[in-house]
Amino acid sequence: MYVNLVETSFFLYFCRLIINNNNLMAGTKKIKTALVSVFHKDGLDELLARLNAEGVKFLSTGGTQKFIESLGYECQAVESVTTYPSILGGRVKTLHPKIFGGILARRGNEGDRKQMGEYGIPEIDLVIVDLYPFEQTVSDASSSEQDIIEKIDIGGISLIRAAAKNFDDVVIIPGKEQYAELLDILRRQGAETTRGQRRALACEAFGVSSHYDTAIREWFAK
Repeated sequence: MYVNLVETSFFLYFCRLIINNNNLMAGTKKIKTALVSVFHKDGLDELLARLNAEGVKFLSTGGTQKFIESLGYECQAVESVTTYPSILGGRVKTLHPKIFGGILARRGNEGDRKQMGEYGIPEIDLVIVDLYPFEQTVSDASSSEQDIIEKIDIGGISLIRAAAKNFDDVVIIPGKEQYAELLDILRRQGAETTRGQRRALACEAFGVSSHYDTAIREWFAK
């Protein structure tokens, strides 16, 4: 399959320029709760350590929750919020109004805040997620069609789009490639981000989702 990596790289470079633009230093928001749900755990420990030191609470599920707890950090199970376990062989984990409501709720909207209280929806300020390795699975000659289909991420891509859409209030980290950017922000500013930084990370997130969906479309088109 062919994905235009030159265009994608330029897009991500442009987004990163925005992060360092001092003209966008406004709209500061504090990170209090992070939803962490990743397929790859490498590089995550350093980021979790910094977030924990800043007093950020963790919310997770499955293997990621176990990984967080193995590092000695408290982690609330997504299931304790939704009252639903992971179902359908892991196809449905985070797809629930209490999770997506916590990401998409507009903090400055009185109606949204009222409904959050009414339905017990927690605020989620940071989403750290990555996607199933679809392209790697396609490139593996031993992969069956069903193997490839099962690596089409649903929950992860939905979390990325939801958090990026609500960048006014939420930070999105759509893959380990963005860990260093968030670590740099945490070292310089603590658990606070500006609107410009959140918007730039949202820009990167939509680049990730676009690349991923293009790869899937191209596989189906073969």
